[in-house]
Amino acid sequence: MAILTPEQRERARRLRQQDTASEQRLWAQLRGRRLGGLKFVRQLPVGPYVADFACREKMLVIEVDGATHGSDEEAAHDAARTRFLEAQGWQVMRVWNDDVVRVIEGVMESILRAAEQR
Repeated sequence: MAILTPEQRERARRLRQQDTASEQRLWAQLRGRRLGGLKFVRQLPVGPYVADFACREKMLVIEVDGATHGSDEEAAHDAARTRFLEAQGWQVMRVWNDDVVRVIEGVMESILRAAEQR
């Protein structure tokens, strides 16, 4: 496991305190090994980025995206982030806020399937 700088640790703490309603809802389903016995963590610093959720065992990152991720600038940032994470061996799965709210069961099934394929 990488050693975190104090700045990375503080940024991750701040993000955990400011999570969105969708992130809170997804975390309630992932925490405590509730999904297939897999251990997920939230707001994991990976290089210059912070992953919303991550399963270290499966090297799987879950990113919860909202409306702000629809702009060209954000799409470019997301693509660069995904390339970096994939270069580090992570698989990145993106889910939409709306899906977490409306079809959480389907989101959970998709996450479990992605983890099982790793």
